[in-house]
Amino acid sequence: MIVRILSEGQYRVDGDTLEQIKKLDDQLMEALTANQADHFRELLTRVAELVRRGTALDPEHLVESDLILPASDTTLEEAKRLFADPA
Repeated sequence: MIVRILSEGQYRVDGDTLEQIKKLDDQLMEALTANQADHFRELLTRVAELVRRGTALDPEHLVESDLILPASDTTLEEAKRLFADPA
């Protein structure tokens, strides 16, 4: 699976890592909807660290990402705008 961290790069992660990311993603969305900025920041950092343990891909050869994460320094307010329903 290919995961992109915005403003950073792409990484190849294995299935076990993907499962961990999915669990943390659910918690991230809960923190986002509950306006828990500190918890959101902690979880986003953990997800980014998991992704970075994967294999970094050559930035000269872009491939389609299966999952895109916001930049690791994204604030709660920025994330709300990123995930806002455009409708």
